[in-house]
Amino acid sequence: MARIATPARVLFVCMGNICRSPTAEGVFRHAVASAGLKQKILADSAGTHGYHLGHPPDRRAQLAAARRGYDLANLRARQVTAQDFVEFDYILAMDLDNLSELKRLAPAQHHGEVCLFMEYSSARRGGEVPDPYYGGAQDFELVLDMAEDAAAGLLRHIKKKLGV
Repeated sequence: MARIATPARVLFVCMGNICRSPTAEGVFRHAVASAGLKQKILADSAGTHGYHLGHPPDRRAQLAAARRGYDLANLRARQVTAQDFVEFDYILAMDLDNLSELKRLAPAQHHGEVCLFMEYSSARRGGEVPDPYYGGAQDFELVLDMAEDAAAGLLRHIKKKLGV
């Protein structure tokens, strides 16, 4: 199995970068820190659209995450750039629409893997993370459940690739 460079770099992507992708970033960063791998694995998040540039994650996403011990307060929305396709080893979309947009934006020479975040899920492999923006508290909880599951699978995958 081919190893990847250290640090491995992961980018989580949704549409506006205020609900799903910052939640996934926060959950994954927590898992990485808990595994003692903060120096070996880096994470970020972005949106395919610039609707909320510079804004913190949605308040409801922050509250739901905080109840589970994840801190999203310092994250700020940004838009995917061409440089992201060069810098990141994994670019993980929350749904098929954003995956399609990422593939459209990707330069021909990009080296990272672009796929659905849920490809790393044990319970919902290949599924989509639904957008909770127009939903209620239970929708934000579902996103957290899905992010925790897929983050664990992604961490296992990257640890194997890094040989740790």
